[in-house]
Amino acid sequence: MKLFRKTQPPIRSLISEGTRVAGELRFVDGLRIDGEVIGDVVADPQAGSLLVVSEKALVRGKVNAGHVIINGRVEGPVQSTEALELQPKARVVGDVSYQVLEMHPGATITGELAPLDRPERPALQLAAANDR
Repeated sequence: MKLFRKTQPPIRSLISEGTRVAGELRFVDGLRIDGEVIGDVVADPQAGSLLVVSEKALVRGKVNAGHVIINGRVEGPVQSTEALELQPKARVVGDVSYQVLEMHPGATITGELAPLDRPERPALQLAAANDR
């Protein structure tokens, strides 16, 4: 069962297997990484975005996008402003922040997990037992 039913932006860019990119990578809409990126991978914050890090992919750097799907290896902090899906072969070494998290059995995170914009819970007010 998928938790995320919102229509995703189209994947318009691909870093194919056997390709190595060094430096910051900025994108709009969707990006699929099957190769290696040494540097930050950052989506345009003004638009919805989708980042797929496939099973054979490696990212060494910060990851920041709307909907992030990881089934490969990320060495660096991950921030997902909409939804983060960690598939069975996902390996994340770094702190992770997310709005919604779906983690499949087998995925691993070596770092801290922190939800984004956790809503404040109202303070509990106890009713007095003998309020006369």
